Amino acid sequence: MQRYRLLILSLFVLLIGCSTPSTLVELKNTIITPSKFFDNEVNSKQDSLQWEVVINDPILKALIDTAIQNNKELQLAYQKIELARSQRQFTKGNLLPQLSLATSGSVRKFGLYTMDGAGNIATEMTSGKMVPIDLPDMYLGLQSTWEVDIRGRLKNLDKAALSRFFASQEGYKFVVSSLAADVALSYYELLALDNELIVTRENAKKENEVLAFIKAQKEAGKVNELAVQQFTAQYYSLTILEKEILQNIRKEENRLNFLLGRYPTTIARNGASLYIQGQFLSKGIPSTVLENRPDIKAASLQIIASKFDLNAAKAAFYPSFTINLGYGLQAFNPSFFFRSPESIAYNSIGSLVAPLVNKAAIKSQFNTAKTNQIEAMLNYQQTILNAYVDVVNDYTEIDHLEEIKQLTTLKSNSSDKAVESSFDLYKAARVPYYDVLLSQQNALQTNIELIMLHKRSKQSLVRLFKNLGGRWQ
Repeated sequence: MQRYRLLILSLFVLLIGCSTPSTLVELKNTIITPSKFFDNEVNSKQDSLQWEVVINDPILKALIDTAIQNNKELQLAYQKIELARSQRQFTKGNLLPQLSLATSGSVRKFGLYTMDGAGNIATEMTSGKMVPIDLPDMYLGLQSTWEVDIRGRLKNLDKAALSRFFASQEGYKFVVSSLAADVALSYYELLALDNELIVTRENAKKENEVLAFIKAQKEAGKVNELAVQQFTAQYYSLTILEKEILQNIRKEENRLNFLLGRYPTTIARNGASLYIQGQFLSKGIPSTVLENRPDIKAASLQIIASKFDLNAAKAAFYPSFTINLGYGLQAFNPSFFFRSPESIAYNSIGSLVAPLVNKAAIKSQFNTAKTNQIEAMLNYQQTILNAYVDVVNDYTEIDHLEEIKQLTTLKSNSSDKAVESSFDLYKAARVPYYDVLLSQQNALQTNIELIMLHKRSKQSLVRLFKNLGGRWQ
């Protein structure tokens, strides 16, 4: 007879399992990532993705280390790791039996016209003493509850929590990489402003010398007041530009100090490092290098976590088996509490519960888990696509910037020579004064353009390194 009962119960469980939905999730129109970024031959040896490749300024390295220690956003990212670790400990603990110490005290009175009341009033609790109408009840013992994970629901939840813990670690690494890149970008912006200030002051000094010469020319009657006014206006323009650059330097210093997690203060820097050529990363790097990016790893781990969540949601359609145990001491009077075996009380309950009619909540949870998995898969594909496009754009920008920088260098040299030539020719009365004005303006603009190109070149290399998955130490 017992065998038939077990057979019926097994068929019942199988019948419930047959009605569960499928956990298979597929995406339509998936895009295959190209194996390489350009048509170049793929190198068998990949470039080392260490920050020393693009950052060779010890001052900048020290600033990045300071930011990693103090930055509040990074500290918030670390707290997410701690939250994920706590969640993993919670799900892991659910796999084990729950054991607790329980104590209780109560007084009960049964109705006299009930089975319990009628039985108690005619029963001796101890020799010569009847069960009291107001019956005390005191209990001290151990209680245990254990959900036997027969369908793997708790194990899948634990695996999902573990995957999210690893994803939070990758997220932290991505914040570190982004922070290092942001500090480097701000540092090079500051260096460019410093160099702009130097060029502006040098031009202002030359302009002041020319202005003094023009004033002497006017005293000699060789030029009129218009020439003096135009050179004076240009000198004031350079002075205004100098003030604006100083203001921008202060703002950029404040922004960099914010990234460093400290209040505004002067930042030491090496202006010459703006012109030091960094190591160029080969275009032959295969696209598989993107798998090293922390954000892509995190997105991949989120997919794994969503799959485990979906399996756990499916397991909710099956029966759950729970065991409840209790063992302790129970008596109506403290004086009998430690009498053994009379005061020993225990219980053992096993329950098998299966959802039958109203499954709306379980179906909703399953559909939510399935939607979350689709969202995680789409987010992973979008992250890879963005990373690939960013790398291609960075390589293209670096190529063009190198060509433009070479041409601008030639243009700057010509502009500087034109300033000297125009002033010499003006002294010899061979050109009008406005040729001197025009050549000075062109030289200033070209020199600033060259500084901007060096800045963009440095910043593009930093962005490329970050987009390829480079990590700080």
